[in-house]
Amino acid sequence: MGIRRLNHAVLYVRDVGRSVAFYRDVLGFQVVHERPTAAFLRAADSDNDHDLGLFGVRGNAPRAGGTAVGLYHLAWSVNTLPELAGFAERLERAGALVGSSDHAVSKSLYGKDPDGLEFEISWFVPRDRVTPEMTASPTIGRLDIRAEIERWGADLVGAP
Repeated sequence: MGIRRLNHAVLYVRDVGRSVAFYRDVLGFQVVHERPTAAFLRAADSDNDHDLGLFGVRGNAPRAGGTAVGLYHLAWSVNTLPELAGFAERLERAGALVGSSDHAVSKSLYGKDPDGLEFEISWFVPRDRVTPEMTASPTIGRLDIRAEIERWGADLVGAP
């Protein structure tokens, strides 16, 4: 018995409409159901009923960002490195890209939504191409997506 994958996440946000626009326009989520105080969205390539729930907070809830106990970040994966590069461009244009990392077995972007909630978008090296050297040390390096596309190719689908 084991957990297979994240089915969905639910976030408390200040402004449901603003957050829907961000996740739809920047990350490509599709709105499944929306009302003034809540929305449910599906990732573009997902077969889930919904992947993300957004619930509006009442009053002056504190901003996210590591100052209180709670969610640090969500992580989603993409199929190819060019898709990851496309998200890097979209996040940069939206002013939402806060970092990137090369974890050897995965290549990751980090972004923040309008409420400061952090998320990660990753591409994973296919399991049959992971070498012992890649898993030997937990070194985190600088991500160069163009170099990774040259190394792995534009069409290689990453691990699920």
